[in-house]
Amino acid sequence: MPTALITGATAGIGAAFARRLAKDGTDLVLVARDGERLAGAAAALGAEFGTGVEVLVADLATDEGIAAVEARLADPERPVDLLVNNAGFGLRDGFLTVPLAQELAMVKLHIEAVLRLTTAAVPGMRERGRGGVVNVASVAAFLPRGTYGASKSWVVQFTQGAARDLAGTGVRLLALCPGFTRTEFHQRAEVDMSEVGGWMWLSADRVVDDALRDLARGRSVSIPSRRYKVLVAAARKAPLAALGGISSRAGRRLDRR
Repeated sequence: MPTALITGATAGIGAAFARRLAKDGTDLVLVARDGERLAGAAAALGAEFGTGVEVLVADLATDEGIAAVEARLADPERPVDLLVNNAGFGLRDGFLTVPLAQELAMVKLHIEAVLRLTTAAVPGMRERGRGGVVNVASVAAFLPRGTYGASKSWVVQFTQGAARDLAGTGVRLLALCPGFTRTEFHQRAEVDMSEVGGWMWLSADRVVDDALRDLARGRSVSIPSRRYKVLVAAARKAPLAALGGISSRAGRRLDRR
């Protein structure tokens, strides 16, 4: 039976990945900081779907947490077939208002952890001739959006480059770029989303379905829903000054998990 390791697995898009994969008969390794929530999620998934669920408590904004997950991914006796790098967080305020320590924690989690965990997982997958990595980014990657957008832009560029380097090995990499998604993400970041129209919101289940479909098709970037595909296409063509105006009004709200 295949095994998937999911970071940030107790809520939002991570939890939706866990449910979908468990339903499909995949064993799970769930990673998050909150051991109590992890245990509850594991028990619920195991009871509903009968799948094997392992938990690993780790804070991926720390070296110790990253190293613990690296070791699990590199264990040849317990191979991981799919890695979902989903853990992340948003910041309500802008540059020079947010404490530098929080900016550095974001870089650690969104960039270093993604790089190190992907690097730990892929050699075994390549040796076996199969496997996949989904790195969760955001449509904010395509807007001037401070450290959050910059870190997610790195995720997209890294994933596309690594996907090209691994072409023909049987290992697929996908950058998932959702827009507004109904999760706990914005509440945790203390961002007021009341002005965002209902038509802009996606369900976490829809995001996951699109991601797994695009991964199976061999795509390296997935932007769920036509509305966000159009938005990203427009953003890529718009002058930087115009994007800056959009970002200052709404871009901060594009943090999505």
